[in-house]
Order: sequence, then structure tokens, then C-alpha cells
Amino acid sequence: MPRPCLHPTPAPAHRPQSVFLLRGPDLPGNVPHMPAPLPAAVLQSVVSRALEADTTLALRDCRSEQELIEALCVADHDPADVVLLAPGACVSSERLRRLLPRLRNAYVEVHDTAADANPAQLPENAGHRLAVARGCGAQSYVLALEVALEHLACSEAGERVHVGT
Repeated sequence: MPRPCLHPTPAPAHRPQSVFLLRGPDLPGNVPHMPAPLPAAVLQSVVSRALEADTTLALRDCRSEQELIEALCVADHDPADVVLLAPGACVSSERLRRLLPRLRNAYVEVHDTAADANPAQLPENAGHRLAVARGCGAQSYVLALEVALEHLACSEAGERVHVGT
């Protein structure tokens, strides 16, 4: 059973908002397995875009379901932050599905699959999911970051409507 997430006092409103890119293991099972590295060009694009937006970006590749769950709890310290969640082999994890609704952070679900692939997704009611970025290969992370940045900009400005919705 996962440890309960701790919710410390929120940071002052003037701090840069954060995006946490959390990636689960690629292979199912109990043997820890790191996800494949992101292509250098995609990682550079994501980091550059976050810097342009004055947003802190933290990347964590998790080797197991337990590491992913712990990373989600750590990222949940400020409800204004957003998680880019690539569940990988943990997409069907019951522990993950039970945890997500208890978290305060919004998240964008990411699947770095090809356009013709149809990966399993987390249930729609699993927490505060903003969108699912998939079908663009590794570029799905770039798309997910844009969704997260739009959400952060709308939250910061007090907006309730996003472009395209």
C-alpha cells in the first residue's frame, strides 16, 4: 500500500510554477527496469520550452511501480504544478489508479507511441487528467508540455477556459 502523500504549506504565489515529467518502467513485472532514454532532441526541446516559459522542469525516470507512485507523491506538494505522466507498463496498475484521484496536481497522460498504435490509457476518472498526448512518438512529450503550459498560464491568469475547449 502506498504511503499517504504529504501536503506541506503551499509555496508563495511568486515562485515559478513547476512541471514534473514522470516516466514509469517500460516492462511489466517485479524486476526494476528503467524506461528507454528520451531522444536528445526531444529532451532538449522540452527543456528549452520550459525555460522559455519560466517554468521549472523536473524529470524522473522510474524503474518500478513503487518508484512511480513515490515520485507522484513527491510532486504533489503544490496543486498549482502539473505532472506529465508517462505510466509505461504501470498503465494498468491498480495502485496507480487508486492514487491518482487523491492527488491535487493536474496531469497530462503521455504515451510515446506511433500514430498507428492504440496504447492502453488510464481511466478518465483517474484524477485530474487534462489530456492524453499520444500518437506522435517521443514528440508526444513536447505536445504534453504545451498542454501543461497552457493550463499553467490559464491558472495563473485566473482563466477557466482553455483555447480549443
